[in-house]
Parts: sequence; C-alpha cells; structure tokens
Amino acid sequence: MNDHALGVARSLTGKSWVWRPAREERLGQGLAQQLGLPELMGRLLAARGVDVADAPVFLEPTLRALMPDPSSIVDMDIAATRLADAVLAGEPIGVFGDYDVDGACSAALLVSLLRRLGCTVYHHVPDRILEGYGPNSEALRTMAERGARLLVCVDCGTAGHAAFAPLHNLADIVVFDHHKSEGVLPPIRALVNPNRLDCGSGLTQICAAAVTFLACVALLRTLRQRGFFSQREEPDLRAYLDLVALATVCDVMPLTGLNRAFVMQGLRVMAQRARPGIAALLAVAKLAEAPTAMNCGFALGPRINAAGRIAQADMGLRLLLTEDAGLAAELAETLDTVNKQRQLVEAAVTAEALGQGEAQMAAGHGVLLLAEQGWHTGVVGIAAGRVKEKFNRPALVAGITDGIAKGSGRSVPGIDLGAAIIAARQSGLLTTGGGHAMAAGFSLPATGLAAFHAFMNERLAKAAQLPQSAELMLDGVLGVAGADAALAQLVARLGPFGNGNAEPLFVLQRARVVRSDRIGKDGGTIRAMLEGEGGGRLKAMLFRAKEGPLAHALDHAGGAPLHLAGHLRAESWQGRVSAGFFITDAAPA
Repeated sequence: MNDHALGVARSLTGKSWVWRPAREERLGQGLAQQLGLPELMGRLLAARGVDVADAPVFLEPTLRALMPDPSSIVDMDIAATRLADAVLAGEPIGVFGDYDVDGACSAALLVSLLRRLGCTVYHHVPDRILEGYGPNSEALRTMAERGARLLVCVDCGTAGHAAFAPLHNLADIVVFDHHKSEGVLPPIRALVNPNRLDCGSGLTQICAAAVTFLACVALLRTLRQRGFFSQREEPDLRAYLDLVALATVCDVMPLTGLNRAFVMQGLRVMAQRARPGIAALLAVAKLAEAPTAMNCGFALGPRINAAGRIAQADMGLRLLLTEDAGLAAELAETLDTVNKQRQLVEAAVTAEALGQGEAQMAAGHGVLLLAEQGWHTGVVGIAAGRVKEKFNRPALVAGITDGIAKGSGRSVPGIDLGAAIIAARQSGLLTTGGGHAMAAGFSLPATGLAAFHAFMNERLAKAAQLPQSAELMLDGVLGVAGADAALAQLVARLGPFGNGNAEPLFVLQRARVVRSDRIGKDGGTIRAMLEGEGGGRLKAMLFRAKEGPLAHALDHAGGAPLHLAGHLRAESWQGRVSAGFFITDAAPA
C-alpha cells in the first residue's frame, strides 16, 4: 500500500508528499461545529493539537490570557531591583547587545525604555569578525569608564565568565539571555535566563527580546511600587511589542502559546509604523500593506542582520533606536544595499557548501560539516540553513582564517544541535560553542575539524536515518474553484505562521497552467494563472524560480495537469481582498 499523498513519492523538487497526521476526525468536526467554522478549518485546528477549550485563545491570543509573572524567572526580581536603583539614582547604564536581530531588538527595547525613564545609556554591539560573539572585557570596561556602574548584556552573557572576571570591582553586571546554560554560572548580580538549569519558569522557548520585555515589565512594576510614577507618566510597554515580534520570528522561536500573543500583538503595533526605523525598513522593502510574520522573517530581519554580517555591527540597533525619520530612511537604504552585497557573498559560499554537502551525503554522514579557507563567516549561518534545507540534515558551515574555523549550524526538527555543540566544547573539541536546539555557533582550530565531525556524527547518530530530502507535509486538497478569498481569510486566522505553527500546505489537484510569465529581478519569480478541472481560475506565484523541473513545468502553459502544493493566502490591494496561491512544489497528475 502506498502511504504517499496522492501517490507522490518524488515530486518535481525531489520530495515525498505525506499527509499531516490527523487526530480523531470527530474532533475536527466538533471544533468546526462549535466554532461555526468550515469543516476544513476544524481539521486544521485539530491537526495542530488545538482542543475546543483552547481554540478561542489560539485564534485570538492575548497577553492578558497568556502573560506570565516575570518573577517566575530566576533572578528577575534581583535584576529589576538593580535596574530600578539605577533609574532612581540617575546612574548611567551600559547595554551590550548581539549583532543579530534578537540582539538588536533586545538592546533597542531596553535602551529606549531606560532613556524614556531619564537614564543616560551607552550601548555596544560587537564586531562579528574582530570581537566575535558574546561580551568582551574591553568593550564592557569602556562603558564602565564612561561612568556606567551597571552593565546589562542582552542575548548573550550566560557563558561570559572570562569577560566578566576583570570587571568585578568596576560595575554590577546583569544578563538577559535565552541560550542554553551549563555548569557553573558567572558570579554576577543577576543572570536572567529561562534556560538556566535551575529555572522552573517553563519559558524555555522565548527569545532574548521576550526575556528583556518581561524584565521591563518587572522594572516598571518595581518603580511603580517605589512611587516613581507618582508625578510622571508611566510608559506603555505595548508600544515595544513590535521589537519582540520581530525578534521572535527572526530567532525562529516556536509560534505557540505566549510567542503567538507576542507576535500577533506586535504585528498590530508594527502596522502603525510609529517606530521610524521599522517604518523605514517596511518602505525600503516596498511593503505597503500590514506586515506579517513572513515579512519579518524574509524582508525585515535579513536587512537588520546584514549589518552584523558584513558591515557596521551596530547599524541595525541604531536604526531601531532613532526617532529621526530622515536618519531612519538613510540607515534603511544603507542596510538594503548591504543586504544585496550579503546576498552575493552568501550565494557564492552556499554554492560551494552545497557541493561539499553532496560528497558528504554520498559518504553517509548524518551531520554535514563543511569548511573552506576564505568563506565569509558573516554568511555561514545562512549557508548552513540552505544546506540543511537541501539535504534534510543538521548542517555546520565554517570559514577558515589564520588556521581558525568559525562557523554556524542549523538543525532539523527533533535534533538538538545546541546541546551537541556544548557537549563538543565540554569535550575539548571546540574553543567556543553554544546555541539552542535549531541553531548554534562554534570555533576551533582547523586541524580539529575531522575529530569534531566524527564527534557530531556519533552524538547525533539518528540524523543518518533521516530521509535524504525532507517530506512535504500536506494539510488537504483544494479545488481551484473553492480556493477563494473567503477561505484564504479563514486560513489566515490560524496565523501567525512559523516554527511550531506551520502554515497550512494544500494541494490543488489536477490544475493546469493556462498562462505564465516571469517577473522581478532577473525574472526570478513566475506569475501564473491556474485553471481547475471543475472550473475556476486562481492566480499563483513561484518565488526563487531558478531553472529546474518545477520552474520548467510552470514556464510552459497549456501542458499536462499538475498536482500543485502551496499556500493559500489572502492578498489585499487598494481595499480589495483576493486569493493567491504560492507554489512550493508540484508533481505530474
């Protein structure tokens, strides 16, 4: 018996199609009936583990329903008290961030709130190449010498023992982080990290910006208790949720529970375009409609990240902090240009890494470790993601300079890469290393790459059993005539989509391409009109439409019918809503 969806064992992109595991059919029917939704929506909710009692909060997640008590995180009250002391005493504060989106958003959130409270705040983002990841003593000392008696590290610092040790008598240190911790923690004033081994908050799946937001809630609560707002207006923290949403999506946190509320509420704030930096980014990305989680991940995030990868590391933070619309537009244009340069560098590294990946797959490796002299370390994480997508294996990509390999890794669901990297460092194989389940960073002498690779293959042995191409998990079949704007708007209610809440993937069965053309830069997007066997027409798009069987099939209108897999989305233009189908795969019908 064939278990493949519609009998597709190998699609035009080389994937096998399978149906998303369904829960009891009656549950989906019951959800649909009780919520007054079409049966398809009931099935989609049930497949995502949503019960009748959970459905209202899932469909309309609110912070009122899902917000935890910040004090549930170890050291949070200590950190809030120390921050409040600094605010009340008018102490200068130094904030040390990270060069990715989560780091930039975390720092922007804290710096802007503290300045709103009247503090003098210095900030520093390390140069990826010259300083590397995480806090360093020199940068922290510089802020302390400028008068900061409180130094706050965001999205880093859990493993900052060496950097903090020389500063023991200069300043108090507080950390807001979310990376996996291990062993003895650095002896600092407060280390707020829900992934501490001794933290029972259960908030292990939130990003650093979310931790920082909870810290700001705790700070304002402490200041309120101490009468600070008796004669001044208390800031509305909801205005900062755009930063939390952007960081949550770009750091690939699961969009379930609290994270869903952060992102949904944050996107509403973002749509107001009140923050000049985000408004300028939306403009330069030509996003005129209300932003979505997908926009955060594919349009805004890469532009902010580009600064930390191949330009001035703090440019993204400066963009998010500025209140000058003119400066914001200038910085956004610069980041857009830098991002285009990053894409060229990344494409070259990715092409070579994929070539090495082919050879390692043929040799039977479960984990792919790809390294080369001269690869730009600012783009190795993106290359690792591309390799992971291509081969469905945990992928580690490193650039080698002066005998040192520095790299990043990306994992597949169910395989904890961060824990394996930490174990490798504890075993003496790495100079530095850490991360979380889906992403990690590392460095080591290039002479140790073979031993490191062997360790990772053994540690993550189950990766070798994964299929060589990822399965495409399908949610259901649609007819072209039924794939209309009303259904697309209903499906959108299941969003925001991302890690942990996959966007529904449908199949248009036996659809024909009746018209197609190429648009965009270098014709990289195919625009098509589809027609169903039972009638109806539907516009469709294929992005990143390079040469290959899928692009070839769509380029040739009037050919044989196809099963087309993709996402049904509601599109709004000048007040009119229509449906669009965004193709990800196809197979001959």
